[in-house]
Amino acid sequence: MPRFRLTIEYDGTPYVGWQRQDNGPSVQGAIEKAGPKFCGHAITVKGAGRTDAGVHARGQVAHVDFDKDWNADTVRDALNAHMGKAGERVVILNAEPVSDEFDARFSALTRHYLYRMINRRVPLALDRSRALWVPKPLNADAMHDAAQRLVGRHDFTTFRSSQCQANSPVRTLELMDVTRDGDVVEIRASARSFLHNQIRSFAGTLRMVGEGHWTPDDVAAALTSRDRSNCGPVAGPQGLYFMRVDYPENE
Repeated sequence: MPRFRLTIEYDGTPYVGWQRQDNGPSVQGAIEKAGPKFCGHAITVKGAGRTDAGVHARGQVAHVDFDKDWNADTVRDALNAHMGKAGERVVILNAEPVSDEFDARFSALTRHYLYRMINRRVPLALDRSRALWVPKPLNADAMHDAAQRLVGRHDFTTFRSSQCQANSPVRTLELMDVTRDGDVVEIRASARSFLHNQIRSFAGTLRMVGEGHWTPDDVAAALTSRDRSNCGPVAGPQGLYFMRVDYPENE
């Protein structure tokens, strides 16, 4: 069966998350409903990673198999047309044929995420569901310093959800940078894989540093404690974006 790699952008606000669920609309479900309307058979879309309710994506990747070897532009445009008619907030940015060995999840080398905070006294209007509003002043330099204490291979028990189903809390955080441009504070994180709520836990903890409640040393101590109760408040989903996935060049 011909396999296609899809690059996907979505506004996660109206969805219960990426994964198909019984309790509401999902991003995966939106694409799977659109597929049969042009290809004539049920499809299963498998993503590079799950995102929670309210989390967005600018470069989620998935793969899907079809019975027919469609033109790649037809796959992209037909899925977008049917999702558009259904009022979905999901678009296929690109579709390309790949080998049967390609797996959006297991072939991935690195996943890249962005967490956006808007730091101003005035509440948000346009970005209300697309960034975290932080009215108290943030020290982005201190946040960046604290973030470097988390880079590397660690047991991240402190920074994962109690509902996380991963077999091990050990992960290698390849990069985490905090930058500021005007009112916008951005946290960028890269790793082969992340634990459930790990980045939102990072963001909430780094906010505590930025507001002056914690020091970078407090973050390091929280990490080494391996105790979820020592994590800062988990930041809301509206500021989180799944940005990109890296694969081997031959994929």
